[in-house]
Amino acid sequence: MSAPDIEAGPIRKEYTAEQQDAGRRLDQWLAAKLAPDLSRNRVKVLIESGHVEINGTPAREPKRKTLPGDNAVLLLPPPEPAAPKPEAIALDILYEDGDLIVINKPSGLVVHPGAGNPTGTLVNALIHHCGSSLSGIGGVRRPGIVHRLDKETSGVMVVAKTDTAHRNLSAAFADHGRTGDLERAYAALVWGAPPRATGTVNAPLGRSSSDRTRRAVVGEGRPDARHAVTNYSLLERYGAEPGKTTASLLECRLETGRTHQIRVHMAHIGHPLIGDMAYGRAFTTKVNLLPQNVAEIVRAFPRQALHAQLLAFRHPVSGELCRFEASMPADMAALLQAFRSL
Repeated sequence: MSAPDIEAGPIRKEYTAEQQDAGRRLDQWLAAKLAPDLSRNRVKVLIESGHVEINGTPAREPKRKTLPGDNAVLLLPPPEPAAPKPEAIALDILYEDGDLIVINKPSGLVVHPGAGNPTGTLVNALIHHCGSSLSGIGGVRRPGIVHRLDKETSGVMVVAKTDTAHRNLSAAFADHGRTGDLERAYAALVWGAPPRATGTVNAPLGRSSSDRTRRAVVGEGRPDARHAVTNYSLLERYGAEPGKTTASLLECRLETGRTHQIRVHMAHIGHPLIGDMAYGRAFTTKVNLLPQNVAEIVRAFPRQALHAQLLAFRHPVSGELCRFEASMPADMAALLQAFRSL
């Protein structure tokens, strides 16, 4: 596939409103036509900035009601490649050689630049640390990146410094360890506890129908459904009341690596991650069952309680088995200690 021509002009999209579209807001109608590529908010901005014409006349009012037969022409500005700049952001480096670098990512650090996070990312830090040695296969915005952790998830990540390393590591992650030695284990603090000490969640994931930034368990027949499997083991239980489990510590091991996989799968089985406001907001009232000193620590915890504690893989060049572990960060260790005090 050839690279996109970034010098090309605007991309033209044209639509004609039908009878069932009558009365819909212009931004709502066009967003439905352009989903999932563009959000409604992005369409609204394009309308307000003069990139939409209705029946040959510029339309700058997103609230404009659509009429049957309306001809809408949307001119999408050509994409501008981001060029992340080096930033002196401290890295917790677990290992580094000429082919790769392994880091312990802190919570709060976004992996690569994107909407809302143009700077201050792991990529900016890597460019500062590695210079031009990062693999370019991931593109200008994601040099060397072969897998990701959510912004608020801490733990072990590997980044490729050469194209050979990038290709081989990407293949290993795409294979999910089925034929190789890839191994990923996460520590997860969840509300309640699964009924069995070990278990598997095998449920396909797709984009949430109510919020495009989130994922959800979906039917296998949906076009965007992606196979997703998480294995878990129950390590510890914590109870605020005799005979009842308020929270527990799990080890989760991935057979696939979908966006938000552990977070969605744990919520799906009724045990969302503590601190996960996207998938476990309904469980926040459980804090009221805790003693005040523990409840204060839980309420102050600013993120989902998830830490990538283990990553193992074959070195992409030497073939040597590499295994890296990262201790639980201070904030999550304090949260764990609070629950252990129960």
